Amino acid sequence: MLQQIPDLLDANLVAQFRMRLEAASWEDGKVTAGHQAARVKQNLQLTEEHPLAKELGNLVLQKLAGSTLFTSAALPLKVFPPLFNRYEGGGHFGAHIDTAVRYVNQAPFRVRTDLSATLFLSQPDEYEGGELVIEDTFGLHKVKLPAGHLLLYPASSRHEVSPVTRGTRFAAFFWVQSMIRDDGQRTLLFEMDKAIQQLNADVPGHASMVALTGTYHNLLRRWAEL
Repeated sequence: MLQQIPDLLDANLVAQFRMRLEAASWEDGKVTAGHQAARVKQNLQLTEEHPLAKELGNLVLQKLAGSTLFTSAALPLKVFPPLFNRYEGGGHFGAHIDTAVRYVNQAPFRVRTDLSATLFLSQPDEYEGGELVIEDTFGLHKVKLPAGHLLLYPASSRHEVSPVTRGTRFAAFFWVQSMIRDDGQRTLLFEMDKAIQQLNADVPGHASMVALTGTYHNLLRRWAEL
């Protein structure tokens, strides 16, 4: 399942992020890539221990905690602290699949990467290329979202960032360990949750709400790993 989370960051917060990131010191992005991925990765990143990455990452985590759409779609158990990257001058990240388990140096703890997340911090017209290209059972999806928008997608999918041929593409990225490991089960629960919310909005107090909500929670209880 590919799911957009619109306006996770508002325009003012995006502008603050950009001002700080443009003035930051950056390092080769290969430092956070596995052996195979490092061979096809050409970008710049803030290290996990970088004070600015920690500060801005905590702000992203606060926004995620307040997003009902993110919670419903991801059913998060753990979130890897957000990292930040920039692509320019032909920078790209070739086709790869994300590492299955990430070790968090700051905590320390491990995160099983069920979901990958990209938070766009540059407007689409600020750069050429730089599409996030994701391959799933329905084919290739090329994604280039407005600044402040987040995309969730299965970490098990093959994906890449196409070369940035003009301008600079800033983004945050991180991974989520969901309470629901299986993407199909997680998608069913998300669709059911959306339908329950819509029914409650259209017909408040409908007699079926108790049964439907109970079924949702019983499925969550059956499938959740804590």
